[in-house]
Amino acid sequence: MGTRKYPVGTEKENQIKRQNKFIAEAYDRFTLTFPKGMKETYKAFAESQGLSLNAYINKLIADDMGAALTVPSKQQGD
Repeated sequence: MGTRKYPVGTEKENQIKRQNKFIAEAYDRFTLTFPKGMKETYKAFAESQGLSLNAYINKLIADDMGAALTVPSKQQGD
């Protein structure tokens, strides 16, 4: 693949492993595809609204689904 960012066994690597384990346990992953070049446009717009692209997409879904959606508050928008 490529070179490692952090040496094996360092505290930073261990922190990343803990983070990835938490994310795998607490969140579902979903891959989106955008037309070439649009990701940056979408990301810039989301940031202009004070949100990450992920939070913006989650907000759009939640707003569209309204009361039909039940999301735990700690995950809403992330």
